[in-house]
This record gives sequence, structure tokens and C-alpha cells, in this order.
Amino acid sequence: WAKVEVTMDDSVDVYLGHQAQISCQYSFTDADAEPSDVIIQWFVAEVGNSSRVRIFYSDNTQSMVDQNTNYSARIKVASDRRATQLIIPEAALVDEKEFFCQVNGMAAGSMEGKTHLRVFAPPQAPVIEGVLAGIAASSDGLSKVASCEALNGFPKPNITWYRNNAPLVSTSGQVNVLTLLIKEFGGFYSVQSTLMYKVLKEDKDAHFFCEVSFFVPGAIRTLQSGSVNVTVHYPTTMVELWKDSPQHLVKEGDTVELRCQGDGNPPPSFSFNREQEPDVDLQNSGDVLVLTSVTRKDSGIYQCWPQDADADVRGEMQLTVHFLDPAVVVPKDSELVFRGEDLTASCNALSSLKTSTVWFKDGQQVGRGNTLQLKNATYDTTGEYVCEVTVPSLHALHTRGSFHIIVQGAPQLVGLEQEVQLEEAAGRMVNLSCEVRAHPRATISWSVAGSQSWQEVVNTAADEVSQSVVSVLVDSDVSAQCNASNEFGSKVKSFSIRAIPRLTSVASFSPVEGGGVIIVVIILALLLLAILGSILYFLHKKGKLPCGRSGKQDITKEKNTKDEIVVEMKTDTKAEGSVLLKAANGDKKEPGQ
Repeated sequence: WAKVEVTMDDSVDVYLGHQAQISCQYSFTDADAEPSDVIIQWFVAEVGNSSRVRIFYSDNTQSMVDQNTNYSARIKVASDRRATQLIIPEAALVDEKEFFCQVNGMAAGSMEGKTHLRVFAPPQAPVIEGVLAGIAASSDGLSKVASCEALNGFPKPNITWYRNNAPLVSTSGQVNVLTLLIKEFGGFYSVQSTLMYKVLKEDKDAHFFCEVSFFVPGAIRTLQSGSVNVTVHYPTTMVELWKDSPQHLVKEGDTVELRCQGDGNPPPSFSFNREQEPDVDLQNSGDVLVLTSVTRKDSGIYQCWPQDADADVRGEMQLTVHFLDPAVVVPKDSELVFRGEDLTASCNALSSLKTSTVWFKDGQQVGRGNTLQLKNATYDTTGEYVCEVTVPSLHALHTRGSFHIIVQGAPQLVGLEQEVQLEEAAGRMVNLSCEVRAHPRATISWSVAGSQSWQEVVNTAADEVSQSVVSVLVDSDVSAQCNASNEFGSKVKSFSIRAIPRLTSVASFSPVEGGGVIIVVIILALLLLAILGSILYFLHKKGKLPCGRSGKQDITKEKNTKDEIVVEMKTDTKAEGSVLLKAANGDKKEPGQ
């Protein structure tokens, strides 16, 4: 006979309010003898309690959730072949029980399995509360340092205390932890813990906090509270003085705050002075000395000491006020330089720190360092040069200076071409431009040969740049010269314009296309002459046109006289030519016969 076997997990973990799924799988040892009817029942019981309650039943004919139980309206059961699953959509704390799956295979017998459903509810983050009153380091016994509370967790959470990230363990005369566990309404647990501790002077900077640990499905998690500091009272034995602000290096004009602090608690009042003037008490506010608009003269060693302690307990520090004087530039203001000359400029600024110098012209960097070397000056060298002096270690310190260079010399053409050759159709106007750079500013004059009409249409000057434009009528080959001069020399730019005859055709054409058109014109002229000759010959044959060498021939001449027609055509070049037309009998006549 086949026997039934049931398989279930020992336990299933679920968060409070989440869906719980408990699976039950069954099989038969002899698949061929598998029964046709299988009865499945689910039961629930308290953990460790043998008394249980059925909550579900199904067979081949029906499936039902048992009524009048705590799960009548809370569970669902999904079944398929050889498997069934109990589902609790929203798990509650009361669901932490043992669930039984019983499978009855009739003749194959019955068997059951069980699963322990465990429900988890993380507690709220722990809240710590420190003792506000100061604790004397000389106190005997333990003092309450802080209390910690973690609410509404399930199962029971645990609290551990820490001092500067190191766990505290109960130690006689040093540490004692008092814990109170409270079961809240609804089954939750809250835990309260109090730390009793032997406070020492070393605990003045210590931080105490608590940590709650709790179980979640498949793991243990922790939550930490904030930290508290213990106020420990003890006498002053050491004093420290430091610069509280500014955080960067001090420069002239800053407001400086020096703070004095001793290791005693509560903090005492302090007095301040400067070592260079020991008898002058500086006005301070509590433990802070404020120095406004400091200068380099305020540099020195500053001291402070507690007024209620031994005068030998002092704190001191060195204050250095850094400075950067205005930049000194050589040459000053403007400097005249001849084109081609060299120039060396310098820029220096006295400072208490290492400086960096950068040179700029028109916003572009042109050099680094205190010295700027300018070689072979050109007109492009003209302009304002600015040196910027900065302190890399203190960016707020910076200064600048400048000077102006004026490069003077003979005119220089703008552009590379000194001789320009052009071709232009006759009768057209051409604009010729001449642009030069010079200092002093150049005077531009023109000389034009070969043109009957020309005039200057543009004459501008800006800084060292001068420009002149003339408009020239090209009626023949033209040569023009632009002469730019100042007191240091002159420069000439030449223009050569070859005039091209303009054709009267409607559309412009290339020489090759023009030659073709001329040939066509000649052919048409010859055709017209041939037509004219034919007409004259026709008239002569009809006897309507007297024709002869002398112009007086008789139109009744004998018919056996050979007829002839002579047509003359003269060209524009005065060359004469004759076109001979054949007579009716094909004979030719020489001109004049």
C-alpha cells in the first residue's frame, strides 16, 4: 500500500502586518497506488501546548474555513496537486503559534507536519536622556550618567551601553546597568535601561550612547541612540590659547579672535596680554580676545591665564599678520619704444609670504615671474601690460600694477601684399584699399596714372592704424600708388590694373564662346550675300536690271553673250574682296570684265 509523506518548514518568519505563507507538500510512496480522495486539514496551537484547533478542511467534494475561530475571516488556503498553502494576509503578534498540516490518504494512511510561525516587530529607535547636572570627578561611588528607552518591539529587545564606541560591561565599583522590561498592551515589549558610572576627569570629552538589538526575519539588527556628554567638574591644571578665526592665515585688515581654554570645569575667567607688552591687559570677553583690523604691527606672542588659578598656568601662541604691499612696476605709466627694440619690465611687491607674478595683455597671459622680457618690438607690442601679484597660500592677498608701451616707427603695411595686380572691365569703378600701422600716425597720399576719374572715399584712423580707400574709374590700364609716411619713414603700396575691353553682347561670354559667335555671324553674312546675289541674278535674267562694267550696257544684248553678276563687299578693315557668281553656262569672269 502507498504511504503518505508530508514536508513542512520548521519555522516561517514574517514582519508584523506582512503576509505569512505556510507551505505543506505531500506525496505517496507508491505513485501507482495514489488514493483518489485526499483529506487536508489545518490546525493551530499555542507553542508548546498540545491543545489545538482546526481552522480549515477540504476533500474532493468541498473546501471550507472553520467558523467561530480566531482565523475564520483571516486566512486563505491555496491547494493544488500534492501541495497546500495557508496564507495569513496580515500577520499579527497573536499569530506566533504552531500550524499543523494533516493529510489523510484513506487507505494510504495519514500524516501531518508543523511549522512554527514567528512574527517580528522592530522597536522604535532608542531615546537617550543624559544627566544635566555636573558630576564632580572626586565623587565617591557611582553616579547616574544617562537613561535609555526602546519602545514597542517584539520579541524582547536588548539594550547595550557604549562609551566612545566601546561597550560597557557591568563591573563592580565602575559600571552598573539597571534594566526594566515592560510588556505593553497588544503584546509589545518596551525596555528601559539606566547607566550608573564612576565618573573620572578623563570622561569630560567622552560620549555615551545606547544601542538596542532585536530579532528580524533571518537576522539580528541594531539601532543606536544619540550620544550625550557628561559634565565633569574638576580644577584647571592646563591652559591652551589658539586662533579661533579666521580659519585661514591672517592678513592685514582681518578681525582675529583668540580663544583661551583651560582643562578645568566649570571654565574660569581669563586674562590676556602680549608678551612684548606684559603690563598691558588686553580687553577681552570671557575666554575670547577680539583684535579688529589687524596690521603687521599686531604680530607677536599672545598669552592668557585663568584668574582663579596659579599664575604659572598659562597658554600662549604666536600670531603672524601677513601682508602684501602694492606692486611697484618699472617702467611707470607709458614707455616709448622704437620698432625692433627690446624692453625689460619688472613688477615687485613686498610680502610676508611667497608670491607669484603673472603678466597679462588684453586679458591674455604673456609672461610669468617678476621680470617681463619683450624682444624685437612690433606694433602688436603696443598696449597696456598688467602684472598680477598673488600669494598662493593666501588667495585673499593680491595686488596689480600696469604700464603702457607705445611702439613708434615707420609705417608698416597691414597685410602681406605690397604690389597688387588686378584685371577689370573697362568703364568699371574699382576700390583700392591701403591700410598701415605707424606711430606717430601715418599720412596717406595717392598717385594715380591712367584714369581720368578717381577720388578718396574712405579716410579713417584709430590709434596707430590708418586706412584710405580710393575709387578709380578703369577707362584704360591704371597704375596707382599709396604712399604712407610719418617722421620716421614711408611705405609704398602699388596697384596695377589691366583694363579689359567690354563686349556689347547682352550676356558675357568667354573668349572661346566669343570666337564661336563671330564665326556664326560671318556664316550668316555670307548666306545673306548669296541670297542677294540670287535676287540680282533673277532680275537680270528677267531683263529688269541693267548691269555692266560701265553701267550703260544694253539690255537687248545678244543672248549668246555670257551673263554675269558681280557683287563687291568691303570689310571694316578696308580690305576689298569679290564674290564671283557663275553664269548660266558655268564660265567665270574676272572682276572688271
